[in-house]
Amino acid sequence: MRRPAFIAKQARHAHGPLGRLIAFIMARETWSQNQRAIAALEISNGENVLDIGCGHGRSLPALSDLTPDGLVVGVDPSELMVEIAANRTKMLIKACRADVAHASVENLPFVAGAFDKVLCVHVLYFWPDLSDAFKEIARVLKPGGLLALLFRTSDGAATASFPADVYLFRSCEEVATILTKVGFSVEAVINVGDCVLLTARRSG
Repeated sequence: MRRPAFIAKQARHAHGPLGRLIAFIMARETWSQNQRAIAALEISNGENVLDIGCGHGRSLPALSDLTPDGLVVGVDPSELMVEIAANRTKMLIKACRADVAHASVENLPFVAGAFDKVLCVHVLYFWPDLSDAFKEIARVLKPGGLLALLFRTSDGAATASFPADVYLFRSCEEVATILTKVGFSVEAVINVGDCVLLTARRSG
């Protein structure tokens, strides 16, 4: 069954009462996949971690648990999601262990080399230009920093359930090729159910 367009648009940019409900559902629906992507980053204490498209922010406390002496930051283009994520992590923010920012992947409000690891789960469908997005991610990653991407690919049967005018699915090969062109080295590609978990390291 195809996902209704108004639901899909909320997943891309949540707002209003329906957006709050979608955030509640997403926090549970994708949690196991977030956990797999977090594990793939092999986070060490003291590292700074960025969650792009953090949405409801459920990953932020889990990330902070792995790096209590580091900083965990979530960014999202939806003001509503930023509000929800900030409320979820208010104690960590107060302790200067976390932060949440309203931003797009093409214009991240951080200095170059600010992060050791970057997490992106089910968000690249909404990025019109992967090259621009990956260049900006490379900018804020330290040399040798690791990126974990979890996404559904264009050749997956499940993608037929999502409206094509909202979700832009790519092949794993296309994603890997663009990453390589902007200065990443793909390290692993793992199937996770109907998704792919790809890790790539920023060249030194």
